[in-house]
Amino acid sequence: MLERAFAKINLGLDIVGKRPDGYHEVNMVMQSIALADEVELLPAEKISVTTDNEDIPDGKDNLAWKAAMLLAETYGHKPNVQIHIRKHIFSAAGLAGGSADAAAVLRGLNRLWQLGLNADELEVLAAELGSDVPFCIRGGTAAATGRGEILEPLADMPETWVVLAKPKVSVSTAWAYQNFRNEEVSVRPDIIAMKKAVKNSDKQEILASMGNVLESVTCKAYPEIDAIKETMMANGAEISLMSGSGPTVFCFVDSEAGGRHIAAVLRENFTIDIELTKTLRRNNL
Repeated sequence: MLERAFAKINLGLDIVGKRPDGYHEVNMVMQSIALADEVELLPAEKISVTTDNEDIPDGKDNLAWKAAMLLAETYGHKPNVQIHIRKHIFSAAGLAGGSADAAAVLRGLNRLWQLGLNADELEVLAAELGSDVPFCIRGGTAAATGRGEILEPLADMPETWVVLAKPKVSVSTAWAYQNFRNEEVSVRPDIIAMKKAVKNSDKQEILASMGNVLESVTCKAYPEIDAIKETMMANGAEISLMSGSGPTVFCFVDSEAGGRHIAAVLRENFTIDIELTKTLRRNNL
């Protein structure tokens, strides 16, 4: 059985406070994109998890393992599955690659083991694994509050070409949040306006409402992020923004040709990973 694990970008990411449990209270709009890992699930005598990327841990340290064990233990099923992940999503990049893989494991094993769980039930389980995992169960366009696990499905935003560029650095999500200082934020997303714009399929208003407060942390530590953003905008991007805690930068473009042009310019000027992809509509389970 093969499941596709779709990456996400943040159209808006705001931090509105600190929670008693130590997590930050967020207000976000997340968007699936077509860039995806491939998660293969095969019946086996015992659980195993492997990947084709040496930077990604195999075995118990992979979130996919934890997802399989959580599902097995919750529903009294033997964890008899071999999981192999073919990575296409950049790692430690702000694109929820590990979370997407874990969500794909939950979806796939729900079918493979014939558990009959619906998407809402899978999202409850997913919240035990990480803040982005519930969104990755169904994806599409959604607002997220709490620590990111409380979801409000939104209408699909207009399909848009997306260029992704990741500098050769890795950013810890925990580090970014720990170093966030509210007083250092100069631009915030307007989440209320964005939700209305998405409902009305008003792309210009979506663009005007976007923002990511974690840029105040990660861009300061890695100046190449701002340089990539500026290069994107100088070459025809509609908007350029860091996704999540970074360091991946994405931009929206109005055509595939425009995206290819920006990708070519970036390759000439930076040592980065590049992908041209599209926004994606909500999955139906």
